Amino acid sequence: MTGRIPTTHAGSLPRPTALIDLNRRIATGETVSAAEHATLLASTVADVVREQCALGITIPDDGEFGKATTAAHDFGAWQSYIFDRVSGFAPAATVTDRALRQPAGFGFTLGRFRDRRDWTMFGDFYRDPSGAAFGGKVAVTRGGGIGGGQRPVCVGPVRYTGHAALQADIDNMHAAMRAAGTRHGFMCSIAPGSFARTEDAHYASDEEYVHAIAEALREEYRAIVEAGLILQLDDPGLPDSWDMANPEPPLDAYKRFSRVRIEAMNHALRGLPEERIRYHVCWGSWHGPHVTDIPLADIADLVLAVNAGEYSIEAGNVRHQHEWAVWKDARLPDGKRLVPGVVSHSTNVVEAPELVAERLVRYANVAGRDNIVASTDCGLGGRVHAQIAWAKLRSLVQGAEIASRQLWPAT
Repeated sequence: MTGRIPTTHAGSLPRPTALIDLNRRIATGETVSAAEHATLLASTVADVVREQCALGITIPDDGEFGKATTAAHDFGAWQSYIFDRVSGFAPAATVTDRALRQPAGFGFTLGRFRDRRDWTMFGDFYRDPSGAAFGGKVAVTRGGGIGGGQRPVCVGPVRYTGHAALQADIDNMHAAMRAAGTRHGFMCSIAPGSFARTEDAHYASDEEYVHAIAEALREEYRAIVEAGLILQLDDPGLPDSWDMANPEPPLDAYKRFSRVRIEAMNHALRGLPEERIRYHVCWGSWHGPHVTDIPLADIADLVLAVNAGEYSIEAGNVRHQHEWAVWKDARLPDGKRLVPGVVSHSTNVVEAPELVAERLVRYANVAGRDNIVASTDCGLGGRVHAQIAWAKLRSLVQGAEIASRQLWPAT
């Protein structure tokens, strides 16, 4: 075999109980020394990077452990973390004179999580107290709980203030990579369009608000790239804001709305090397029917408009597994790579390595064997049990090995 499919994942990994407990103590107001928190965070990041490398993940990350969670199930830390790293926001309950942000000129508004059309169509399911849609108890973070909790409102200029927290994440990742003996790693950051799904009581227009967010986030993006890590931009908002738009908008209106966000993101990425940037989209990590998801074929051109070297796409979820065929027509530009999710966060069933290999070979046949990186649909941490998450990653690695032997047969 002369080549090999690299392996990675979409970011979040199961947090250790000790870290969750410490985060909960901090969230409930208990005094915890900065040294205690820093020591535990550094050691758990070292452990999780070592575990990934031992398993055969070739491009690991820090598990997003620096993005605090307070329960084993947490679907929102990928976005709520940012409110601890920016200024210009206040708790919604403290803002008495505000208007719901309404993107001007597009003909629709974005509702709350519970206003999604999928939630309306399957209301009995989503109201089921057994918590089937979210796997049980879900953490409540500063950014608001998953089921429609209030998120902070923009009340002033958005400025990035998270330099110390970000540097700690970078330092922990570098130390963990050295200890594990790997030169490759990535780190996640929220994309402007996904962050901008908040109420704004300060800026004059939706476009001005989105660009202000992008300019603030540029500081995080640049620091990650300059640290020698791959920057993963998390943007489930590109596909799944469609389901929050009421009424269902014409496709051209939604794409105009999305282009504003992509233009702002590309502006934030100006001057950064595309080969160090991975763009991740998915249709939301909650375990629901997703029958109102926008088809990938309708937004593939928007995905490819992002100035990134890699495109991470939800592809193992049965609602979107068939969309590999989209890439027959939506040609991957030269020098770019697809990072398809070939194991899913949305089921407790662990994919057989042979199925993983089958999915990878299918993608290799449409995009080229050298242009594929094996990954997960979404972050596994907080979405499935830790035992299942690691079993899925094991199948991912084994499947990539099978596919690699098929794609690079011995000569």
